[in-house]
Amino acid sequence: MRLVGKREWPNAVLLKLRSDVLPLPAAAPGQFVQVRVDQSPATYLRRPISIHFIDEKQQELWLLVRKAGAGTRAMASWPVQTMVNLVMPLGHPFTLSGLSSSDKVLLTGGGIGLAPLLYLGKVLSQKGLRPVFLLGGRTSDDLIQIPEFEQYGEVCLSSEDGSAGARGLLTRHPVLKERTFDRIYCCGPKPMMVAVAAYARERGIWCEVSLENTMACGLGACLCCVEETTEGHRCVCQDGPVFNINQLKWQI
Repeated sequence: MRLVGKREWPNAVLLKLRSDVLPLPAAAPGQFVQVRVDQSPATYLRRPISIHFIDEKQQELWLLVRKAGAGTRAMASWPVQTMVNLVMPLGHPFTLSGLSSSDKVLLTGGGIGLAPLLYLGKVLSQKGLRPVFLLGGRTSDDLIQIPEFEQYGEVCLSSEDGSAGARGLLTRHPVLKERTFDRIYCCGPKPMMVAVAAYARERGIWCEVSLENTMACGLGACLCCVEETTEGHRCVCQDGPVFNINQLKWQI
């Protein structure tokens, strides 16, 4: 695919990709891609990146990438028109069956964990729902793409330093006390997801989380992303990255 547009922030970059030959393959919210990074000599393996958004009209795939290591920083340096080699779509997506237009849905994302929630929000809005996004970060620099999220639902923000939204951890945001929800979808750092899962269990709320285990092959062959579940050990790249919290053996 060809890089046709990009936007940068201090800690992240948005890459917009388009194929000049083939239409985008069908992909669902929660799935991911494996990106080859040829420009980084230290990056031998493809990098797993969540599908941030799909623009069907423009036939664009958007990837929101956190500048974390050599591979992702090399991706952030790509100039427009760079040809990008990727494999997609991969993984088990968020579950959307059984939803009613009257359901109250909460989408929670911490840090770069907000990435898969934009496309999820779009698909939910197409089903007649207007979800609540609860997005958190350490500072306002981590809270990006907010106008895009606001197109599909109500946005609540939190930052640990108080520079945007409510001060403190996402899991202490007032919306969690003031509202009731029928479903929760969550992605972010594991401690945050564990806390959200505990919140959901205490209230009997259906909840799915998208795990961010280290992945190498993306196809379930290398076994480096294995997670212990109630059904045995499962590869996050193939059986996930999305799991219902009742499948996970987290000690909460």
